[in-house]
Amino acid sequence: MRILFLGDIVGKPGVDLVCDAIPGYRREASIDIVIANAENSDKGSGLSPAIYKRLCKAEIDCFTLGDHIYRKKDIISVLDSRDNIVKPCNYPSEAPGKNWVVVKSATGRKVAVFSAIGRVFMKPADCPFKAVERTLAEIPEDVVIRFCDFHAEATSDKHLMGRFLDGKVTAVCGTHTHVTTADEQLFPGGTAYISDVGMSGPHESILGRKIERVMEATLTFRPVPFDVATDNVQISGVVIDVEPKTGRSSGIRRIKITEADADRLADSMDD
Repeated sequence: MRILFLGDIVGKPGVDLVCDAIPGYRREASIDIVIANAENSDKGSGLSPAIYKRLCKAEIDCFTLGDHIYRKKDIISVLDSRDNIVKPCNYPSEAPGKNWVVVKSATGRKVAVFSAIGRVFMKPADCPFKAVERTLAEIPEDVVIRFCDFHAEATSDKHLMGRFLDGKVTAVCGTHTHVTTADEQLFPGGTAYISDVGMSGPHESILGRKIERVMEATLTFRPVPFDVATDNVQISGVVIDVEPKTGRSSGIRRIKITEADADRLADSMDD
């Protein structure tokens, strides 16, 4: 079995490229399940119901979010009613959304998906380590493929979570910093790990925002808007190979999909 996980989708450029490229890439790379972090997809902060529906049509099977989860209030109805989108499991029980969901591949294989948010250099939240333990205890035992998006700032925090969950989950993939790390690996217990899968959006930018806007705010302290950039749009992600009977990973590799790749993939869908 093969899982594709996409790093933070940023703004319209990121959404457009994902929608153009992923259906073709699924077929070319024999992907069974696509999971994406979509917390930055609406103008760089939050997720709207309209964008959620568009990404679903683009064959994204499941969505994780992070600290911008509630920036668009109308996403709350989606979080409460849909079974393919999760909130960080260490958010309060009163917070809208589900701690975990189970999605199925076309062949009927089940994948449990959950996320947690870090505490180092982040807004206050409950202990992510205790929260993921509670979450794993709730997931049915027959669902052996289990995926965790750890949305955190500090690499040390992410690596510790990976080690904590080694042998308990199929993969721990970090998000939030928008910069792809080169530490993808398989831990001894069969858990695939990477500190950050990076960003699916405009890379000629400061983490997805226009360079000149961020520069002006930094140098002058003026309150200027951090508009989403538009150039050098790329999809960043990882492909994880999974043994479906055990839930152990057998491989993890980074991928980049450019606009030129997307054009080729779109053409392949017409063949």
